[in-house]
Amino acid sequence: MGQPAGGESTVNLILYVRDHAAATAFYRRVLGEPSLNVPGMTEFELEQGAVLGLMPEAGIRQLLGDAIQDPALGRGIPRAEVYLRVPDPGACHARALAAGARELSPLAARDWGDEAAYSQDPDGHVLAFARKLDR
Repeated sequence: MGQPAGGESTVNLILYVRDHAAATAFYRRVLGEPSLNVPGMTEFELEQGAVLGLMPEAGIRQLLGDAIQDPALGRGIPRAEVYLRVPDPGACHARALAAGARELSPLAARDWGDEAAYSQDPDGHVLAFARKLDR
């Protein structure tokens, strides 16, 4: 895949959320200040040009109408995993739990060579905080 004109390459991951303000508050506690926070969209800059976006479920329905199934029908069911490699996965995981996430698996060495902890955000999305283990 080539880069878009202008040389910028960005991956935007957008999670559909029930309560935009509550989801923004949760992720602000976990990831820090958003780079964009306007009605209908919040964005958090991640490593290597990636962006995590939060969009209200009603917003994507308004945008795409009947072409998309209502995301609210799957509320609370894990519909996505956000796997974040960070310098201190234990600290990120602890911040997520303090902000209201539910722990799914504590920080542990994984057989694929990472140390990772798993939690579930208030909308049901799975969050993994990880770092490569030295071999």
